[in-house]
Amino acid sequence: DGSYTSPTVVGLYDGTDPASAPVCGGVPLGPGNAYYCPEGDYVAWDVGLMTNGYQSGDGWPYLVVAHEWAHAVQNRLPQELVSPALELQADCLAGASLFGAAEDGTLVFEEGDQRELEAALTVLADQSPWTETGDHGNAAERVSAFSTGREGSVDACLPESEDE
Repeated sequence: DGSYTSPTVVGLYDGTDPASAPVCGGVPLGPGNAYYCPEGDYVAWDVGLMTNGYQSGDGWPYLVVAHEWAHAVQNRLPQELVSPALELQADCLAGASLFGAAEDGTLVFEEGDQRELEAALTVLADQSPWTETGDHGNAAERVSAFSTGREGSVDACLPESEDE
């Protein structure tokens, strides 16, 4: 409908301490992951995930946050625009948002950042290809989805309308 409200940013939490971790669906968020929680409409990421990932490059946090934010965007889209391959669509939207931000000057990529982003997608990939909704997809699928967003912007991430 053209309106947009940002999700709440909870940000870093310690997933090794369930007593202090944010709760989603009645369950504390776990270690080593990042989340978009539809029930609370927030994004959060475990400090261990970010600390460990950052060691491989400073592009890691950008990718993780953009991917989780993409899930918040999916939650705001009409259902017909949400792909059954939710995680790959989130990778695509992450690519579109990060490279869109670079194009408008909001974000400046440094030498090697694009390689770091692809390396992070590879590390975070499943061992097998996407087959069902909860799958993230293998490394090739994740990098391809991210590249689709980078090259084609948001429109390339949305399913084609049957009216087109």
